[in-house]
Amino acid sequence: MKPPCLGHNPLTRKDISLLGALVSGAFLAAFPTVSGAASAPSSRSYGEVELEEIIISAPEPRYVAPTKRDKIGRIWAPVYINEKGPFRLVLDTGASHTGIRASVAEALQLKPNKAEQVRVRGVTGTNVVSTIRVDSLVMGDMELRGKKLPIITDPLGGAEGILGSEGMEGKRIYIDFINDFIRINRSRGEPAPEKFITIPIKFLHGNLLTIDAMIGRVAVKAIIDTGGEVTIANLAARDALVRNPTNPIIDMIAGATTDVEPAERYGTPPIVIGNIVIRTTRTSFADLHIFKHWELTEEPAILIGMDALGLLDTLIIDYERAELQLKMRT
Repeated sequence: MKPPCLGHNPLTRKDISLLGALVSGAFLAAFPTVSGAASAPSSRSYGEVELEEIIISAPEPRYVAPTKRDKIGRIWAPVYINEKGPFRLVLDTGASHTGIRASVAEALQLKPNKAEQVRVRGVTGTNVVSTIRVDSLVMGDMELRGKKLPIITDPLGGAEGILGSEGMEGKRIYIDFINDFIRINRSRGEPAPEKFITIPIKFLHGNLLTIDAMIGRVAVKAIIDTGGEVTIANLAARDALVRNPTNPIIDMIAGATTDVEPAERYGTPPIVIGNIVIRTTRTSFADLHIFKHWELTEEPAILIGMDALGLLDTLIIDYERAELQLKMRT
């Protein structure tokens, strides 16, 4: 059984600036301490009309918030668990599995099982947590059956959990930052719409989305991490990009576990993905726990977070076609 992936939390720093509360990509791998098989997803789906049931008291978008000058964007997916909800989970392409907060378990009237704990792996470390077992988890055409869900602490932005990449095989995720809209359906192999740019995807460690990108003149392996607030690179990327790495701003990176790691922040050139240029003012660098776990410390690698992805107009992830379809914000 592959480890489940969960979300990450930001930890504010001493001198916080625009887009400064740093969160590592929401990568958590969980290793079960008690065996338990999960059944394959079924074909049942819920209609989009159900989305209207979400009630949000804060003055913010219901599903998709773009990155703005004073606020990092976020993607919330309305998810039904055991045919109850919808619950508001952060869509996290950097997480291999889904996790929920204790409040969701309470709403489902399910008591966390300490006898079936799992070890979750985050960007900064690991932690052992309790789990609950659910009969179904549904978002659009994505459905999981008989899943064991880790109980996580705080998945960012007031969300009720993390929606990871399990069950996304053959799916197409459509994210419209301008019109506050998200849809997950089965991919029909449709090409990118007019005025979109297509970027091929390579899958790493299961459904982890990686693409080829450039930062200045440096080629990097880029991981698309919709669960991460900010973009974080490894030290190999720092050594290639920063001529004199002295007097950095120090950021503290927090993940879905209680571990915290320091990172060095420097000004960097824009990120170039195909014909798209994403201008980020600064990037934090650290050989985080998750980079070491993926064995990505020797070559330049970067987690592209919502500070960059939220600047797009529309983001389409087609797992069947193995490509991103991107439209720039005008």
